[in-house]
Amino acid sequence: MKTIVYPGTFDPITNGHIDLVERASRMVEKIIIGIASSERKNPLFNIDERIQLATDCLQHVPNVEIHGFDYLLVNFVKDCKADGIMRGLRAISDFEYEFQLANMNRALSPEVESIFLTPAEQFSYISSSLVREISSLNGDVTQFVPTNVAKALAEKLQTQQ
Repeated sequence: MKTIVYPGTFDPITNGHIDLVERASRMVEKIIIGIASSERKNPLFNIDERIQLATDCLQHVPNVEIHGFDYLLVNFVKDCKADGIMRGLRAISDFEYEFQLANMNRALSPEVESIFLTPAEQFSYISSSLVREISSLNGDVTQFVPTNVAKALAEKLQTQQ
C-alpha cells in the first residue's frame, strides 16, 4: 500500500494514536489522518480543534496529512485516492467491532483494504474516552497524551464548568 487512511474521532489524540502513526509511517508512503466529525458522539473538541491538536502532535512525521471529514469513510478513502484503511486494535474486545467494520467497508467498496496494527504495550490500555474521563475528574493525563493535549483538555474542561 502506498497511501492509507487512519480514521477516527481523535477526541483527543493520544500517545497510542501517535505510536500507531509513527510505526505505520515507516511502512507506507503517506498516511492520511481522517478526523471524523462524529457529531452524534458529542465530541468534547470540535473538529477544527481536533485537527489542530493532531497537526501539532504529528508535525514530526513527514508523510502525514490530516483532514476532517463528515461522510462515509469508504468515500473519504476514495476521495483521498488511498489504497486502504488502517485501524488500531488494543485488545480482543476491539477485534469483533473492527472485524465487522472491515467487512462492511469491503462490502461497500471491495477495492479498499483494511489493515490493523496493535499499539506498543505501554499504550494498549489508553483510549480517548478514558483520557477525557480522567481529565474531567482533575486527574493527571500527561503520561497518556502529549503536553499540548493535556493542556487543551484542562482548558476545555475548565471552561465547561
